[in-house]
Amino acid sequence: MLQTLSREAALITCRVFVSLTVFSNLQMKRKLDHGPDDVDANLPRLSLSSPSCLVQAPPTTFGDLRLANGHSAQRRRVTSGPPPSGLQDWLHIFQTWSGPERLLALDELIDRCETSQVKHMMQVIEPQFQRDFISLLPKELALYVLTFLAPRDLLQAAQTCRYWRILAEDNLLWREKCREEGVSESASSRRRKCARPGVAVSPWKSAYIRQHRIENNWRKGDTREPLVLKGHDDHVITCLQFSGDLIVSGSDDNTLKVWSAITGKCLRTLTGHSGGVWCSQMSVATVISGSTDRTLRVWDAESGECVHTLYGHTSTVRCMHLHGNRVVSGSRDTTLRVWDVSTGRCEHVLTGHVAAVRCVQYDGRRVVSGGYDYMVKVWDPETEACLHTLQGHTNRVYSLQFDGAFVVSGSLDTSIRVWDAETGGCVHTLTGHQSLTSGMELRDNILVSGNADSTVRVWDVRTGQCLHTLQGPNKHQSAVTCLQFCRGLVLSSSDDGTVKLWDLKTGAWLRDVVALQSRGSGGVVWRIRASDTRLVCAAGSRNGTEETKLLVLDFDLDDRKKETD
Repeated sequence: MLQTLSREAALITCRVFVSLTVFSNLQMKRKLDHGPDDVDANLPRLSLSSPSCLVQAPPTTFGDLRLANGHSAQRRRVTSGPPPSGLQDWLHIFQTWSGPERLLALDELIDRCETSQVKHMMQVIEPQFQRDFISLLPKELALYVLTFLAPRDLLQAAQTCRYWRILAEDNLLWREKCREEGVSESASSRRRKCARPGVAVSPWKSAYIRQHRIENNWRKGDTREPLVLKGHDDHVITCLQFSGDLIVSGSDDNTLKVWSAITGKCLRTLTGHSGGVWCSQMSVATVISGSTDRTLRVWDAESGECVHTLYGHTSTVRCMHLHGNRVVSGSRDTTLRVWDVSTGRCEHVLTGHVAAVRCVQYDGRRVVSGGYDYMVKVWDPETEACLHTLQGHTNRVYSLQFDGAFVVSGSLDTSIRVWDAETGGCVHTLTGHQSLTSGMELRDNILVSGNADSTVRVWDVRTGQCLHTLQGPNKHQSAVTCLQFCRGLVLSSSDDGTVKLWDLKTGAWLRDVVALQSRGSGGVVWRIRASDTRLVCAAGSRNGTEETKLLVLDFDLDDRKKETD
């Protein structure tokens, strides 16, 4: 019934019920105050004999109210002895008084009572006016009322009584709450598989609680030490990828290593490049790497096999972007190449830059590239035509973001430019950074930029407004090396040896997620990659003060521990 009942109809039904309850209490109050003869004659009298009425006529005295609530009028509330003489005469006189006279008499009586006697009156009276309106409603309407509660309030409501707990475990109710909070069905399915038999717990409620715990672990931290994955000797980790439970690191030692995010073990080393690995991309278990040896290689991370070696570039492969079954690579030879990952065939060559291509983005329809020639270019890869050359930067372009509508470019000239991808026009020039913008993330018209000036800035690309500058007493002390969005948070790494966590909406610093022992004296966090539940950091140093290593932080350890048990 709940699914078929329209929102408007349910709301009207709730309002009718509440109105009748209020009306009933109003009549009761009037009759208690003024007596049955003083009730407004214009108020309709509700009774079961009237076909248009939905509730029974309210009781006229407090004794009637006790009977209506299931309490016997014959039960003596005080049994300290026989009633005082003259009690019945006093009660008879009291009944002859009008409502205002009764109130005056009660006021005088209360003033003459001892504290214990007033307490006794409260214990008798208060329970009669306490109504569990949720239990009085039909189940469908009770569940509808609970949909207006926030998830945390719903968890508290479940502690009220047994019936409320039964209602608050409703799986459809929690499915709606999870939808509102953005909790996916996959999380619910995962928990459903892990649920113990015989325990009646809503899978969707379990999914919400798990997500809430993970969010709390991100924001407030965990006392557990991260996994430390040591490899690549003292070389620099130049690129980092993370998919599922697999981590792939690339280094200037000419290799890539595949690690288990669960155990921290190095599963295999991918060898074949004859020069340093400078860039990589990953999808599930397929890894593509680019090297100073002028080749790209396609690997199966699960077997360690090199599936294809892609020849064509005549200089270092400096950047790449994977979309679907295609990868676009940019090289110091000034060209871009579009490759079919499954066959290893070069499908298109894009020429037009007059200096090294430093960054590239590909959305399956358009290719956007930035180079050392100060230019940003928009390409149609199928025709190999350059649709727009975006001119405006006065120094090398080092970073790009592209969401299909906007192209955002970061340059050594300290500016960030926002371009219209269809027209090629410059929409905004974002100023404020003092040095090279080395990395950016664009999502839902919100841009986060990391700069060598040690700051991170949050922008609205539609207005060009800087929403936040992530700095202050806890800001980075050196150049920002990498950043990433995650769960409404911003993660930023730096040459100062830390990874900091910021609130995207407020710009507030939350905590240092990672702080190397050698921070401030040579320790560097080069790269970071994050999923909803894990953070992977590539760290080391350029002066030997910190070993080259990967740090893996798991924010879902409570859940994982239960599964292991």
